[in-house]
Amino acid sequence: MGKANYRDRIVRDPGICGGEPVRKGTRVTLRTILSSLAEGDSIDTIVKAFPTLTEDDVRAVVAFAAESAREDLPAPRPMIP
Repeated sequence: MGKANYRDRIVRDPGICGGEPVRKGTRVTLRTILSSLAEGDSIDTIVKAFPTLTEDDVRAVVAFAAESAREDLPAPRPMIP
């Protein structure tokens, strides 16, 4: 799956889950998927728990989170000797 593919899979709509990012066409929030991964669930376990998701959907969520973190992290400050 290419890096940009998450853009086709993840949407924010004020009328769905209060505007939280979700897998397009579902009400499965990214927060739910990321929490499951953080708790140690495998991709296979998540896909079984949410049959509307695919492995690529879960990877898209991780790609989205990685890019979001990269955009939100402050630039490192230079070390002054």
